[in-house]
This record gives sequence, C-alpha cells and structure tokens, in this order.
Amino acid sequence: MDTLALEATSPKKADNAAAAPSPGLAAPAKRKPAKKAKKAVVFFEVEILDAKTKGKLCFLDKVEPNATIGEIKSMFHKSHPQWYPARQSIRLDSKGKSLKDEDVLQHLPVGTTATFYFRDLGAQISWVTVFLTEYAGPLLLYLMFYFRVPFIYAPKYDFTTSKHWVVHLACMCHSFHYVKRLLETLFVHRFSHGTMPLRNIFKNCTYYWGFAAWMAYYINHPLYTPPIYGEQQIRLALVMFLIGNFSIHIALRNLRPPGSKTRKIPYPTKNPFTWIFLLVSCPNYTYELGSWLGFTLMTQCLPVAFFTVVGFIQMTVWAKGKHRSYLKEFRDYPPLRSPILPFVL
Repeated sequence: MDTLALEATSPKKADNAAAAPSPGLAAPAKRKPAKKAKKAVVFFEVEILDAKTKGKLCFLDKVEPNATIGEIKSMFHKSHPQWYPARQSIRLDSKGKSLKDEDVLQHLPVGTTATFYFRDLGAQISWVTVFLTEYAGPLLLYLMFYFRVPFIYAPKYDFTTSKHWVVHLACMCHSFHYVKRLLETLFVHRFSHGTMPLRNIFKNCTYYWGFAAWMAYYINHPLYTPPIYGEQQIRLALVMFLIGNFSIHIALRNLRPPGSKTRKIPYPTKNPFTWIFLLVSCPNYTYELGSWLGFTLMTQCLPVAFFTVVGFIQMTVWAKGKHRSYLKEFRDYPPLRSPILPFVL
C-alpha cells in the first residue's frame, strides 16, 4: 500500500517541480501599464487692432486657450500702461459690443489666430465714488437752503426757520432719502461693473445737485405756502414717501455673492415689499417713483413735480433695458412682468 501510494503521488510532485522555476532562472518581469499620452495644448495668437484706425496695437503670442478677456486686457496693459484694464473695451468687431471680462478665448467665434478691436473708454472712476458724490451734494445743498444761510434769500431771513411744519417734515424726508442712499452705496449695493467713465460724474452731479438746489429754494422760501388740503394731504404723501425700495435693494444684493458677477432671476421673498416682483422687473424704480410722487404731493411744489417727471422718464428707459436683458438671458423669465408699472409700462 505504501508503495502504491508513493507511485500515485510521485507524478504530481514531478509536475509541481516542473512548474516551479529553477533557481538559476529569473521570474518573468511584470509589464508596466502604458502611460496615457498627453494632449498637446494648442496656443492662440492674439492680435489687437485699433477700432478706429485698424492699426496694430499689440500682438500676443502663445496665449492659453482658457485665457479670459480680462486676462488678455492685463497682457495688453503691460505693453500699453496708459490703458489700464478698466479703461479698455475689447470687441470682436470694430463697431460691435464690448466682450465681458469673463468670456473665455476658446469659446469665442475666433480661430487660433484671433483678432480683436480695442476702444479707449476714457478715464474711469469707481461707481462707489460716483454715487457718494451724487448723493452727498443734494443732502448738503438742501440743508443750506433749509437753514437759510446768507446770500440765498434776503439778509433779514438769514438763519431763520419756516413757520410751516411741512417744511421741516420735507427737510427730514429729503435728508432721510439721501442718507439712506449713501448707506446703501457703502453697505448694500454690489456692482457688476467696478468703474464708469469719469465724464459721467459731471453730468450726474449737475442733474442731482441742480434739481436739489432748485427744489430746496422754493420749499424753504420765506413766502412758501403749504399744500391746499392741509394735514390729510401731507399724511397721505408721507405714507407714499416712506414705502421705499430698501427691501428691493436687499433682495437684489442677495442674488449676487460677494465678488461675483452672476445674474439670476429676482423672485419675491417672505418680505411683503418684494411681492411686487411678481408683476414688475424693476420694482426699485417703481418704489422710487412712488417716493417722489409722495414728496411732490407733500410739498405741492412745481420744481419737485418736474424732477419727478424727468426721473420717471429716465427710470423707464433703464427699466425697459433691464427687462429686455432679462428676457434675452433667461428663457424661463416670468411672462407677466412689466418693466416698471404693472400691466402698463
């Protein structure tokens, strides 16, 4: 039995011995996984021409395909220090629209040799500086007329006060309005564009400062007469004036994270003052119009009424432009909304 058992098991040992590598032979080497071939990066050549003369201003070689227009502006600025990025307008066509800073080179309708056109936007100034200047002027000018500083009215009225309480109320409302605007500029607003042309500050200040002085002169004049319907008219006007647009500014601010330029469709929040978003694209202008209508009713002053009409025309232009951009940018934009007045305009 032992012999048979040894004979039966011996072939297996032989097979195992044959399968095992001999001490003198090395084991076969393992194959290393093949490395993935890297894709070659196709760099762009960017040529920047003057939009007016079509002359070459700059040639940028080996620009990465994921470079943004903002980065191209920075490259252009290195060769032309007098044109800082905020001053540049880069376009695909000499008469076309300016490209956005966040536009990516490889996503634009250009080849690997891209041609752009440059326009100088002129000296720039920050929006914050513009707004602070615009709103500080009316606040200070109105108070000068309210306190009747010398050289405005007859000398006998210097530093006197009006006998009509509505004049004092109007001063508080006007001051409150512009103090609120200054605080919103500093702590609430988030601007999609950091700067605007410097020349605009002179035009804007002429508008705001000029109207403020004109209104204040008549409201604080020693011969001013209060509204016809007395206290009832003034109280109604005060309610209209106080329904302001602060809630709208907060809602719009929350749509844009700090440091971003993202745009979203504004919707009503839990705040009842934002429910007007259901019917209007730009309720901040709607509330602004209501405030100045209330101030017109409160003071019953013709210059205030004229300022309200001019402001309404300008705000309508802005609201229509913003409404059109919403419709163009968002396919699911609510169809019931009007630019500034529900179902009307």
